[in-house]
Amino acid sequence: MAAHEQPINIFKSALERDVSTGIAAIQGLMQVLRQSGAKTLQELIELLKSEAVKFKEVDCSVIAVTSACELFLRFITLAHTQLESQDFATCLTLMLDRGTHFLAKLDVSGEKISQGFQPFLQDGDKVLVHGRSRIVLSALVRAARSGVEFQVYLTRSSGEKLKKRMDAENISCILVEDMGIGYIINQIDCVLLGAEGVCESGGIVNQLGSLPVAIVANKYNKPVYTLVESFKFVRLYPLTQEDIPIEYQYPGGRKDDATCSPRLDYTPPSLLTLLFTDLGILTPSAVSDELINLYL
Repeated sequence: MAAHEQPINIFKSALERDVSTGIAAIQGLMQVLRQSGAKTLQELIELLKSEAVKFKEVDCSVIAVTSACELFLRFITLAHTQLESQDFATCLTLMLDRGTHFLAKLDVSGEKISQGFQPFLQDGDKVLVHGRSRIVLSALVRAARSGVEFQVYLTRSSGEKLKKRMDAENISCILVEDMGIGYIINQIDCVLLGAEGVCESGGIVNQLGSLPVAIVANKYNKPVYTLVESFKFVRLYPLTQEDIPIEYQYPGGRKDDATCSPRLDYTPPSLLTLLFTDLGILTPSAVSDELINLYL
């Protein structure tokens, strides 16, 4: 990675390589640490925050950028007593070390989630998938490679790209119209969702359509599982769709006109069964405790 490359370019390049938005943001912030000309800790933190604002202006998941950057800043400054007693050069080295450790933890988070979910997918199961979650795909690929035979129903709005990836792994996958999930829901054993953000309430903010999918599943007593990394836990407690900040809902964080459709919706915890995370398998009610631990 070039020492002179701009953090925003690091971020954009990672997105082009299909890296998770949150991880791409952290890679960009690591570049800020590497090339920073700051002279004080406060100045450096302000630089990191201002760069995070630039990331949000890119067409990406703004809520993922927000949660990842907040947790990254919190993690690298956790050793605050050491930072207060050291000269700035030593502080910067310590923060780089902690940042590298943080990224290393994220690299194995997907594997932990896949392992945790493995016992919940059995031979002959039929699962409904909505969204473009890399973690959901990773868990399904792991199960298929371990010899589990199952059927995936994929909502059309999830995209042909995800279907092609499943086809490449010889995972049986059928595209279904988003408005047709009620027709096939009785055949389904469970619903799998990813998340762009997990709220303090235990609910999730995810690709538009997640809410109606969860409502239909709940009506027919089908479990709804969310597979998500803990760096997407965000300090947000929406009660309605209107409580989701506009910057999260629209591409680039901006609503250009009245006809612009939101990217996301909020699914409340009452419609979710379990969350599979790198912190373990959680009930929605346990999320608030985990958020407190993350920010302590």
